Amino acid sequence: MILRIIRELLGRIMVCVNFLTRGKKLQRSIEAQKEVDQQIKSLNLYQFYACPFCIRVRRCMHQLNLDILTRDAQNNIVYKEELIQKGGSKKVPCLRIEEGEDVKWLYESKEIIRYLKMRFSDEKVPQHVLT
Repeated sequence: MILRIIRELLGRIMVCVNFLTRGKKLQRSIEAQKEVDQQIKSLNLYQFYACPFCIRVRRCMHQLNLDILTRDAQNNIVYKEELIQKGGSKKVPCLRIEEGEDVKWLYESKEIIRYLKMRFSDEKVPQHVLT
């Protein structure tokens, strides 16, 4: 019980620190941002609010100016069950990617960040930055 309280408190502190230090959003032309906004409609991030790995992914989303729909798999039983049954694991963060009829479930914060940067960054991202 005590460990859970400490973990939750530390998570909330990390959320606050992230909010204060996350930096500026990537600026795109209006047309380019509309195109990106259309593309991200096929993405959903399953996450826990205070999870450090989820915070890391949300930070990347902010920096890339991606308003990806987040789904709280910790407090919403429907999202939790969907993540387990369709994604295969309760592990977060998990990015659900719809590509036509295909649905991919991408786990691991580093892999999600790599995917987002490769797909939505305006500049080529060096490999050492993605790892």
